[in-house]
Amino acid sequence: MVRTMIEQDRFWKLLEPEYYRGMMFCRKLIGDRDRGDDLYQDALVIACDHFGELRSEAAFRPWLYRIIVTTFKSTVRRPWWRRRVPMTYDHETVLISPDPTDRHGARRWLDLAFRAVSADDQALVTLHELEGWPVAELAVLYGKTEGAIKAQLFRARNKMKTALLKSGRLAGMTPEHRLAREQCAVVKPETE
Repeated sequence: MVRTMIEQDRFWKLLEPEYYRGMMFCRKLIGDRDRGDDLYQDALVIACDHFGELRSEAAFRPWLYRIIVTTFKSTVRRPWWRRRVPMTYDHETVLISPDPTDRHGARRWLDLAFRAVSADDQALVTLHELEGWPVAELAVLYGKTEGAIKAQLFRARNKMKTALLKSGRLAGMTPEHRLAREQCAVVKPETE
C-alpha cells in the first residue's frame, strides 16, 4: 500500500509516461472503451496498493503490465462450461461478415479468434501484435525465455487461425486478406 505522499508522488511520476499506453492496451485487450477503462482503473488501484513491493524503478513498466494482465485474467475467468461452449457462437458466426473492412467487423473477427485462446495468450498476442512490444520485453514481463515467448505466440496464432478456419470465415476472402490472416491471424482495429 502506498503509505506516504512521497511514495504516492513517486508512483504517479513513474506512471505518467506509461499512462496513455496502458489505458489503450486495456481498451484493446477488452475490446471495449468503457470496460477497458474499468480494467485500467482496477489495475491502477491494485498497483497503487502494492507499489511498496516494486523492487526497482527500472522494472516499473513490466510490473505494471503484469498487474494489468493478471487483473484482466481475473476479469475474464468464467466457469469451465462457458469456456468450453460459447453460448452465442451460432448467432455471432452468422453476423460476422466475410470482409471485415469496418472497425466493428474487425473487432468481431478478433473476438472470434480470441475465443480460441486463453486470457494469458490473448494478453500476449495483444501486447506483441497490437501494442508492438518486442519479444525481449515480453520475456521479461512473463519471466520466460525469448524462445518460450516465441513458441507461445506461435501456438496462440495457430489456435486463432484454426478458429477462423473452422468458422468458415476465411473462405471467400481476397488473396491479400487471406495471406494477412494466415500470417498472424490478428486484425488490428483502429485506435480511438
